[in-house]
Amino acid sequence: MKSSTGRWVNGANFFDREAELTLLESRVRDGNHVLLTGQRRMGKTSVTRELGRRLESQGWTFLFTDVEDAICAEDVIAEIARATHPIRPISSRLIQDMRRWFEGNVDQISAHDFSVKFRAGLDAGSWRRHGDTLINTCAEHDKPVLLVMDELPIFLKRLLRDEDGAKRVDQFLSWLRRALQTHCDGSLVIIVSGSIGLKPLVERLGLSDRINYLDPFRLGPWDRENSIECLEKLANAYDLAIEKDVGNAVYDALGIGIPHHVQSFFARLRDFAAIQKRAPITAADVQEVYQNELLGPSGQNDLVHYETRLKEGLEDESFSIAMEILAEAATQEVFTSQSRKCLDALYSELVDDTRARITNVLDVLVHDGYLEPGADGYRFPSRLLKDWWSARFRDHHTPLCSRIADNGTA
Repeated sequence: MKSSTGRWVNGANFFDREAELTLLESRVRDGNHVLLTGQRRMGKTSVTRELGRRLESQGWTFLFTDVEDAICAEDVIAEIARATHPIRPISSRLIQDMRRWFEGNVDQISAHDFSVKFRAGLDAGSWRRHGDTLINTCAEHDKPVLLVMDELPIFLKRLLRDEDGAKRVDQFLSWLRRALQTHCDGSLVIIVSGSIGLKPLVERLGLSDRINYLDPFRLGPWDRENSIECLEKLANAYDLAIEKDVGNAVYDALGIGIPHHVQSFFARLRDFAAIQKRAPITAADVQEVYQNELLGPSGQNDLVHYETRLKEGLEDESFSIAMEILAEAATQEVFTSQSRKCLDALYSELVDDTRARITNVLDVLVHDGYLEPGADGYRFPSRLLKDWWSARFRDHHTPLCSRIADNGTA
């Protein structure tokens, strides 16, 4: 088992998730289209790729496409077509459908050129027709096909930046639903996933029915036992001596078993042991590495990803509200109902429909795993994220209700 930070894994390097894989495979084999959800760094891409690898060994065709960089529907169709390039029965039929843009046969065209030429034949008036051909050709393939569309919500959020963005989102999602529902025999199954939530986005646009054919499947964190087992297997694989209580200390420091964070913690413990010539690693070492590495400069790139993805998923005004909520929850331990009222009062003069925006932002923060609701308000489930946000804001965040009091409007 190899240490992996920041990249997807499968095969021998894929750890745990057997129960989730079994359930997910069952849904796919039953012909159900799936919306794979789960907070950041939970391993959604690794799960889909491992599922695809296993299904391929059992006679399926697996297509994986990442549409994060797409800026229009034509780009998405071209990316799906690119994924079909190695599957000659499918790509050859696509060339026949668009022979005006192709010369020669599929064996003479690289995957990149195939995608470029296919994209050249698409425009705002033709992408649905050629998209239908693409979906139909996959569904008519002599093997069942699993198509994974990763980061679809980021693409849809990018569409929203256009003047007619909501209309274009509606058009794309309506086309995808219709195209897939044409084939109900399980010959083509799709899994949609992403690092920002699709459900909160379509709910805000009033388009929830456009994805009601997708069966939600939530990927949760590892529990303490699995987190410790992963850490110990990695330590054994790299001959890293660790004391018995190190696994518990790592889990306690993180607060939740997000697979990427467990992997990242191990990588930094391994570096620490090599630099400090420390053996075995102790629980005290865990705290030192947590404070100086995971929360320190070397851990910033890993954690800034959370803020970046949040900004990509929200409008500017909603992003500002989200940062206020997270700063409050981090520095005050909890975002309470009273804090919510104070936030509403503070922003009501600056942002339209503040109350609805706060509700939407909280839905996103819960859906994407930043916060979880409790009896007294919203808290960080991840100690790592809480401590990171707290370190950023504790010196310059004034509690929301104190600002109201200072303004004399309490």
